[in-house]
Amino acid sequence: MAKFLDTQGVSYFLGQLIDNAQDKLYLISPYLQLNNQLKIALEDRAKFRIDIIMIYGKVADLNPTDSEWLENLNDIKLLFHKDLHAKCYINEKEAIVTSMNLYMYSQQNNVEMGIYVSKEEDEELYKKILTEADKIKRGSKHRTISVREVKVEKSDPKKETIIPESEKKKDYSKSKLLKTKQLSEKTDISSQKINTWFVDNKLMYKKDKNWYTTKKGKEVGGIEKEGFYGQEVLWPEEISSQITG
Repeated sequence: MAKFLDTQGVSYFLGQLIDNAQDKLYLISPYLQLNNQLKIALEDRAKFRIDIIMIYGKVADLNPTDSEWLENLNDIKLLFHKDLHAKCYINEKEAIVTSMNLYMYSQQNNVEMGIYVSKEEDEELYKKILTEADKIKRGSKHRTISVREVKVEKSDPKKETIIPESEKKKDYSKSKLLKTKQLSEKTDISSQKINTWFVDNKLMYKKDKNWYTTKKGKEVGGIEKEGFYGQEVLWPEEISSQITG
């Protein structure tokens, strides 16, 4: 029988679920910002070489401290799903479907709820959750994490704009500028997916029929230009090596 969990219950059973994992562990959450207890638990499970997969969906909101931690922990596979909104945590014996992200603020401040399911007590429901988790996994892509610098806007100290350190220090003033179509030809990624990548990384946005660069987009060399179908954005050729489809 499924068990209802309040905020504290979700946090408690999530810790138990991680500690109990012997074969596989899926952590599915749009936002990632892990507290120290969860990091220690995951580091311990990783020593046993079990299949640990973390799937997230918000590129620009990936905490820079966690980026560095994940980069140095090779035994955890990190996947990205751009449409992810579900929160689900599952091992080979139990699952939690919940409103709670793997996000420190959510765990400490938000009012959350969830459902705990044991495979032993309700195998049919457990298998349905696992089937959906596997589907999310198949729809996700591997993502390389690099250590990022966090720039805090003075107007809102709680708001973080994450700018890759490697991008921030580069001088693109002499770079060749390419349109989306040209980037598509260079990367073999569709123009639509390239635009989605720029939007997901908060480098560009669309208003009416025109494309505009964000402040972050300008910092990495994006330039607005009037095109045949309205305003478009040109990007330094070097940025093509970072685009993922």
